[in-house]
Amino acid sequence: MAQAQTISDSMRVISTNSEMSQACREAVKPIGLVPTMGALHAGHLSLVDRARADNLTVAVSIFVNPTQFGDKADLEHYPRDLEGDLELLRRHGVDLVYAPTVDEVYPDGFDTWVDVGPLAEKLEGLHRPGHFRGVATVVTKLFNVTQPNRAYFGQKDGQQTVVIQKLVRDLDMGVELIVMPTIRELDGLALSSRNVQLSPEQREAAPVLYRALCQVHTLWMNGEHNGDTLRDAARELLRAEARVDLIDYVSVAGMMTLSELKRVDGRAMASAAVRMGSIRLIDNIILE
Repeated sequence: MAQAQTISDSMRVISTNSEMSQACREAVKPIGLVPTMGALHAGHLSLVDRARADNLTVAVSIFVNPTQFGDKADLEHYPRDLEGDLELLRRHGVDLVYAPTVDEVYPDGFDTWVDVGPLAEKLEGLHRPGHFRGVATVVTKLFNVTQPNRAYFGQKDGQQTVVIQKLVRDLDMGVELIVMPTIRELDGLALSSRNVQLSPEQREAAPVLYRALCQVHTLWMNGEHNGDTLRDAARELLRAEARVDLIDYVSVAGMMTLSELKRVDGRAMASAAVRMGSIRLIDNIILE
């Protein structure tokens, strides 16, 4: 029989698909879902608080999804703190927490995948082959299990939000997606569960990623619309930081297609990914 752990009188922690589906069917609508991989920080909690304000029931999933990791070591070292996460969610008024095992999400014989096409093969998809197949598949499963009215994502994972918007649109899922602003440290570094893995020296250098994107935004606001010029400006700033070991990409792309723009006249996303040792950092700014 499925087990539900009660953290408080108002929050249930559920580990099986069947019990979570039942709980969501019985829940007062609308339901807001916040999908996470745990190791929660203020960015995640901003999504939870918005979901709490918008909905009568708030559900949060905590699942480190192995199918979106290409590097086994990255998966093994991904931060995990379920006990701490549950305490934070209780304090923020969450009703349902879905924390399944890998075997529950991907049982023996599982072999059905969601492919969102060329959109998922650019930027992150190019450097992390199969990443968005894993993301799209697990998000589809989470939506099927919980049947939310709304789902909440952070702008920090910019390409992911575009991919999921296409997924929901193409498959007529009927879920309203709410994309919330990136939450940052005082020096501009985007909050990420992986930030705790940065050495003190890397942490000191990490805000260069945001500064590079801010440089793109400033140039664009001042009338520079040539895409190559904008990308080169960001690369120059990143290359000047000795603790950046590798620039995976610098992009100035259209919001819907994520295709690189020769001229930036409409809404666009400036994004970049860099490596500092074994840590990979991503960030983006919307030009609008």
